[in-house]
Amino acid sequence: MTAPRKEIHLAAHFPGVNNTTVWSDPASGSHIEFESFEHFARTAERGKFDFLFLAEGLRLREQNGLIYDLDVVGRPDTFSILAALGAVTERLGLTGTINSTFNEPYEVARQFASLDHLTDGRAAWNVVTSWDEFTGENFRRGGYLASSQRYSRAKEFLDTAIELWDSWRGDEIVADKESGRFLRDGAVGEFEHRGEQFDIEGRFSVPRSPQGRPVIFQAGDSEEGREFAAAKADAIFSRHSAYEEGREFYRDVKSRLARYGRRREQLLILPAASFVLGDTDSEAADLAHEVRLAQVSGATALRFLEQVWNRDLSDVDPDGPLPQFDPVVGEHTIARGRASVRSYRDPLQTAREWRERAEANNWSIRELIIEVTGRQAFVGSAQTIAERLDDSVQNDVSDGFILVPHITPGGLDRFVDEVVPILQERGSFRADYTGTTLRDHLGIDRVAQGSGRAAS
Repeated sequence: MTAPRKEIHLAAHFPGVNNTTVWSDPASGSHIEFESFEHFARTAERGKFDFLFLAEGLRLREQNGLIYDLDVVGRPDTFSILAALGAVTERLGLTGTINSTFNEPYEVARQFASLDHLTDGRAAWNVVTSWDEFTGENFRRGGYLASSQRYSRAKEFLDTAIELWDSWRGDEIVADKESGRFLRDGAVGEFEHRGEQFDIEGRFSVPRSPQGRPVIFQAGDSEEGREFAAAKADAIFSRHSAYEEGREFYRDVKSRLARYGRRREQLLILPAASFVLGDTDSEAADLAHEVRLAQVSGATALRFLEQVWNRDLSDVDPDGPLPQFDPVVGEHTIARGRASVRSYRDPLQTAREWRERAEANNWSIRELIIEVTGRQAFVGSAQTIAERLDDSVQNDVSDGFILVPHITPGGLDRFVDEVVPILQERGSFRADYTGTTLRDHLGIDRVAQGSGRAAS
């Protein structure tokens, strides 16, 4: 007996940071003006995507003491954008990345509960931690939180937010027009939380939202992050889109759910994935090469190399060989506010591996960086991309993908017009929305009042 076909979950990540967007392309637009966000969201909804995903940056990135301006400098507030998008969409879920290190549970719980009401149940929170002291300086907390405590705070932060959401005991609030009262007797409960990170009490000001509580995403990949997701999250925003790597990540995280009394389908794994679409596979491959050249200029290649070498390399030729001198080991002072720096935990080993690859392939610095930072998960014709994407989901590489196009804001249009219909014909993707909330789209039950878990 064959297993039932898995339904693919698709979402769209508004592009911009980390040299994803090809800003030199004439089709590229603003990453600040609302029209860009609106176009992107409307396209995702036209494609029947589950949700739109927004990242968050609490401080402008710097390198060599200067603002890093080779891709995006600045972005409007996440909640403001999502609330505005809620008014121009009807079914699309709206997911925001909000930091648990430099925010407070009451404020974040109130903002997400409000967003869930304003959008009739389409809000989701991607819970992240901040890893660097540099960001903390914006909050008068430079050096405030040791890395070992980040997940402890995140866990308690989320637990506290859940307590606040669940403090409203009534699932339905009925307004009395004569008295002007909208609270049922006993509907609003007091909250009191005493913990290592938070010591708060009071009354939560927002009624229980349409989903019971917003959908919870988690984006960490460490051992602590995987365990946190298995215990608390509804979905993981993963970076493992490659086939074998993705299968292993999928197996590992899903295997952790049972110890928390959860079923495999109660946690979705959704990697970020880029794509380059052409009329033919050959045309797409050529275009993908052009995109990578545009994404990694000589200056960009040197800035990436500096993140490993931890020193100023402005006098190095990006079209020449890698430096023969070794990286500076110790406190990272070159790139500040860039998450990718964390990926290179052993700079000496990374430098050795990069030299070996560059020498074996006769690569320049720029050519090497193009290879090691490549993120084009799907390249080909619409038919090829649809087949590969579907195959990945059916074979447990993921439960779907969060797509990141290289053009802002129109880069999703062709995917929706050409790839989505093929997935629908294959029976792997919805022809239309069948529910109204994001939990409906994701196949995750509404959270039962006071249960702490989704109703089954």
